[in-house]
Amino acid sequence: MKTKVLWALVILNVTLCVALIGRFTGDNAAVAQANRRPSNYLMIPGTTAPGSPGVIFLLDTTTGTLGAMAYDDARHELSSMPPIDLDRVFEAGAGVGTGRGPGGATGAAGGTRRGGTERDTEPGTDAPRRPVK
Repeated sequence: MKTKVLWALVILNVTLCVALIGRFTGDNAAVAQANRRPSNYLMIPGTTAPGSPGVIFLLDTTTGTLGAMAYDDARHELSSMPPIDLDRVFEAGAGVGTGRGPGGATGAAGGTRRGGTERDTEPGTDAPRRPVK
């Protein structure tokens, strides 16, 4: 009986020793962890139309994506917009959202006035429109 217990303890000690040696000599790589850092999010409250519920725009500054979420009171659910890749949007053309077209700046900064061209006439007359200075 004593020899069986002794041999059981020897086998247990050898197993624990092998496990301990394996802990110190094994590869110490974190394989479940992603290599990139966590994203930074910018949340902007807004509205889309008068009388509609508010919208929260979500901008992921790390991946450059824009999404939006709104709560629908009638269905009691949170609806979301599919994300938009902003890098692709801004690569599509220069001047997106800046008010600048092929003719340069618009409005008060010079260039072509909004709502007409320089060849248009003054309101209520046939006289040509005076140039913007």
